[in-house]
Amino acid sequence: MSVDRVDDQIKDVIQDLFQIQAAAHGYAGPQTQQELVRLITRLVGSLSTLSHDASTLQTRIPPEIIDYVDDGRNPDIYTREFVELVQKGNQYLKGKSEAFTGFRDALADEITKAWPDMKKDVESVLQDKVAEPAVKLNGTSAS
Repeated sequence: MSVDRVDDQIKDVIQDLFQIQAAAHGYAGPQTQQELVRLITRLVGSLSTLSHDASTLQTRIPPEIIDYVDDGRNPDIYTREFVELVQKGNQYLKGKSEAFTGFRDALADEITKAWPDMKKDVESVLQDKVAEPAVKLNGTSAS
């Protein structure tokens, strides 16, 4: 069962509901009643098929989103807030990474000043760290 097929079934249910609304709005007696019975029967069949097919889909929706929608809120807003939270976390980690880089460089300078004979070793360590970034953020190096 594919998501596209379930999507088509949802569209069918919406169409059935629209037709029921149109028939109820233009109610003209017994002939309209028969049409309403037919449309409602088709709606029940569409809902039954949708329920069965949707239950076979292998999708996982986080419970937080279900709760968000149950509370009458827009899931797009949840997604936007989540992305903003991730961006904020990335900025925080990038700041920490840059602070550690600054600390590393300052420490290297101080070690070189205190023990000049270790300058070669310190430069070697710095070259190794510059060559391979420790943290990747959004596909770019943190250095």
